[in-house]
Amino acid sequence: MPPKRRTSSKKQGKKSSSSFKKILIALAILLLLSLGSSFFYYYGKIFKPNLNLNGQKTGFIYVKSTDKFEDVVNQLSEKKMLQNRESFIWMAEFLKYKDHVLPGRFKVKNGMNNKDLVALLKSGKQEPIRITIQNIRTKEQLAGKIGKLLEADSISLIQYFNDESKMEKLGLSSETALSYFMPDTYEFYWNTPTPRFMEKMGKAYDKFWNEERKRLSAQMDLSPAQVSTLASIVMQESNKSDEWSIIAGVYYNRHLKGMKLQADPTVKFALNDPTIKRIRGNHLLVDSPYNTYKYGGLPPGPIYMPSQKCIDAVLRYQHHNYIYFCAKPDGSGYHAFAVTYEQHMQNARKYQRNLNKQGI
Repeated sequence: MPPKRRTSSKKQGKKSSSSFKKILIALAILLLLSLGSSFFYYYGKIFKPNLNLNGQKTGFIYVKSTDKFEDVVNQLSEKKMLQNRESFIWMAEFLKYKDHVLPGRFKVKNGMNNKDLVALLKSGKQEPIRITIQNIRTKEQLAGKIGKLLEADSISLIQYFNDESKMEKLGLSSETALSYFMPDTYEFYWNTPTPRFMEKMGKAYDKFWNEERKRLSAQMDLSPAQVSTLASIVMQESNKSDEWSIIAGVYYNRHLKGMKLQADPTVKFALNDPTIKRIRGNHLLVDSPYNTYKYGGLPPGPIYMPSQKCIDAVLRYQHHNYIYFCAKPDGSGYHAFAVTYEQHMQNARKYQRNLNKQGI
């Protein structure tokens, strides 16, 4: 009997040990499953594609200078760019982006994961914008264009252009503000504010108006702004750059003689209608300081943003005796120049007959 009891005890010990091992294995499996589940859960939050650009390979996220984290999330949600809003918020909190929102224009790729997206936004690394400034008629038009491309809105730009104290510091006025901008292509960050935009324009202006150009301007007894104003008229008179210096010479001769400039483009500007093809008597009656048929001297400011090449053509105007000019009737776009009024009227009648034939 005693031996049998020892055998039973051993069997019970083996059963107990086996059961404990099974429990340990079961617990280990559960732990691994739990860890695996957690791993895939967090892996998905971090590395799973979460940015949807609706069929586009790349796009842009715009964060304003006044935006907070909630604004960024709401923007992405409203544009349906996030496949999972909560995972993006979790990642942003984990990487401490929530309290370090930086403004800018950020280039993103379709399918970006939360880690890369948040890291990009947190870095502040923007994609610059290339802006070509040319073919501008008014400062309002310029403000409108810049306001569509940069965070600086058009209202703040217009207010800056119209602020006489600010313009006076630049040696300009609200009327001559347009002459401050040199036609060219510039790079800006999207969140560039108005003062910084003007600062960059100022560097380009100072670079162009070097000592030599200032000397030529002073030689003409005109300020740089007045030279730009004259260049704006010349450029609107002809799209033939090889005759700009001749036309500039005509207007400068009139200016020296104290004659009215009588420039058709200034009348179009005064009427705010650049589409007019033929200036008639009723057009000349418009009461505006820009109507150079009615008022003597240069108009208050540029009627167009002249190119740097045209400004140089004015500074190096041709010295001649021409006082008059009108378009040639051959449709070439070139002009016929005259010293006397009689010669000019002969040229003008030929041109007018051609306009009559065209029904203009």
